[in-house]
Amino acid sequence: MLDFPRWKILSIVIFLAVGVLLSVPSFIPEPILARAGLSGLPRINLGLDLSGGSHLMLEADTADLAKQNIERMDEAVRTEMRRGDEKIAIGDISTTGGRLSFFVRDGALLDSAVERMRTLTQPSGMTGQRDWNVQVVDSTRIVLTPTDAGLKQAVDGAMQVATEVVRKRIDEMGTREPNIVRQGSDRILVQVPGLQDPAALKALIGRTAKLEFKLVDLTADPLEVAKGRAPVGSEALPYADNPRGGAFIAVKRRVVLSGDELINATLSYSQQTNEPVVSITFNSEGGRKFARVTQENVGKPFAMILDGKVLSAPNINEPILGGQAQISGRFTTDSANQLAIALRSGKLPVALKVVEERTVGPELGADSIRAGTLASAIAAVAVVIFMLVSYGRFGFYADLAVIINVFVILGVMAIFNGTLTLPGIAGFVLTIGTAVDANVLINERVREELRRGRVPTQAVEHGYKEASRTIFEANVTHAIAGLIMFILGSAQVKGFAVVLLIGIATSVFTAVVFTRMLVALWLRRNRPTHINI
Repeated sequence: MLDFPRWKILSIVIFLAVGVLLSVPSFIPEPILARAGLSGLPRINLGLDLSGGSHLMLEADTADLAKQNIERMDEAVRTEMRRGDEKIAIGDISTTGGRLSFFVRDGALLDSAVERMRTLTQPSGMTGQRDWNVQVVDSTRIVLTPTDAGLKQAVDGAMQVATEVVRKRIDEMGTREPNIVRQGSDRILVQVPGLQDPAALKALIGRTAKLEFKLVDLTADPLEVAKGRAPVGSEALPYADNPRGGAFIAVKRRVVLSGDELINATLSYSQQTNEPVVSITFNSEGGRKFARVTQENVGKPFAMILDGKVLSAPNINEPILGGQAQISGRFTTDSANQLAIALRSGKLPVALKVVEERTVGPELGADSIRAGTLASAIAAVAVVIFMLVSYGRFGFYADLAVIINVFVILGVMAIFNGTLTLPGIAGFVLTIGTAVDANVLINERVREELRRGRVPTQAVEHGYKEASRTIFEANVTHAIAGLIMFILGSAQVKGFAVVLLIGIATSVFTAVVFTRMLVALWLRRNRPTHINI
């Protein structure tokens, strides 16, 4: 018990000192650290309920997703019927009523057409259903109808991608520790601490950022286009800078290049007008497509379309072979930068609409911090007094361990750039109350050994040895409960669980190892014949 090597003492002291020092930046306001050139130091972030911020609930437009599903199948059907040596002629494809239908011109090829359609369908989960039903009606007409299982699978896949796209866009804003989680089957909860401008947040994450390049239909009748009508195979789209939608342009329905083939998008400025533009770079396949399209259509207009609105439709004066282009559209610096972020992070696979919006002011967070600090202080004072009265010197060692433990918890959270929430403060209060449990067990065990007639050194040694087993077993069960809360709980529960798990690890170390070192040094130095505990 008295044999406590110097290296072990130094290791414990250094570990605890580092933990305490790492917690210090979290108590200093960020502006002060920035002025001192120390803004890069690790510190704890405050959650939405403590620092204020923006809270949004986004809901997927499943009707829009179903429409996209039909459009993708439309393109797939046309491609499949033209595939191979045996091309199958079909009539116009109808997409009314939420299903897709067409007739086969040569009845002898009907069975072959049905087989090709079935190859386009996929199984949906473990239900045995496929995502599309293929039926033959009126002897030559094939009807493809999306199944419920297929639509559910499409929504689930789109929401997974949408959640990651939203996360990337918010990360690009430089915000700390946003909380972005799915809620149910078609909703996403977004909480961004410290951001008091929900309008800017909505403008960024609500933008679908579906970028497409299409050729302009020069054969369309301008009078018809002005009414929003276009020939078969084309569509009339409004200009983005005309909010009333009075000006339309006819473009081919076929997408010759899409934003999926982008690898980068950045804010830049036009050399001719010095206006903000977005410079985009395509991947190798997109670069080849862009070069081929511009080579084949020199002198023709080429429409750049974002979320169904035409940004610009410049003429192709010469082939563009470098795989790079610029998007212009009367942008401001902020709007061009937001578009660049949206394009870099990828398009949303489904339109999202805001169904709940809330701004949490910093005043509410300040009240929560004051209340939490007061509760923590009361708990700490009560524990300190109780331990001093109950165990004297040994109680003082336990109190010192509890105080250091609080700073070490904060230091560990700072290392991992953790977020402190109101439930996390509750975890702190609980940690303070339970951190001395180990010392109570140890001290009671030492008392018991003293009553049995053991000398102080033996009593302390047996007390720590026998109590440690119970301490570790009890804290393992606590850790299991905390781990389950962290894995399965909501964001608020996770905040509590994080503080609890860190507190369990650090409190066991300070209560068992640190206090044992202090007691050992005192016993070695004083060699008491009696302990008043």
